[in-house]
Amino acid sequence: MTEKEFRTYFRDLYPQLAQYATRLLGALDVEDVLQGTFLELWNRRDDISTAAHVRAFTYRTVYTQSLNVLKHRAVVNRYSAAVVDMENKTAALLSPDACDVAFNMACKELSNKLTNAIEQLPPKSKEAFTLSYLHDMKNKDIAQEMGISVRTVDAHIYNALRTLRTKLKLTDLNTD
Repeated sequence: MTEKEFRTYFRDLYPQLAQYATRLLGALDVEDVLQGTFLELWNRRDDISTAAHVRAFTYRTVYTQSLNVLKHRAVVNRYSAAVVDMENKTAALLSPDACDVAFNMACKELSNKLTNAIEQLPPKSKEAFTLSYLHDMKNKDIAQEMGISVRTVDAHIYNALRTLRTKLKLTDLNTD
């Protein structure tokens, strides 16, 4: 194949091959595929003798190179999806909400505030509250142990809870 014949093939086949490649690939990468096709045709110009052979060779080359482009796109998309997934998982692990250390610190801080607030309760309310909530005793058993009536135990626990709520709300307002 001479250079003149090559130019003729290029001029005649390029629009048809461009349309074919566009149907296979969309608008992206068509120019690259066609450039590669005609470069391959030029490199094999001595092996190709007839016009029918040139036409079949160029269509087959466009098809093969288009498949390679599509495979490459699939690899890139899978890689991109894997990277995004990995970044999302990393962000989730580093999130303050998912962080055990931050959660444990918050729990410890709350526990310290609650302990301090309980320590500041009047002695009888403190004892009734502690026996009820920390030792899981029933009010009847607490009344027997403290030597007071069940209604008095109820009043001590009620006062303790009201005091704790007030103190813990004030503590939360001071930390924010």
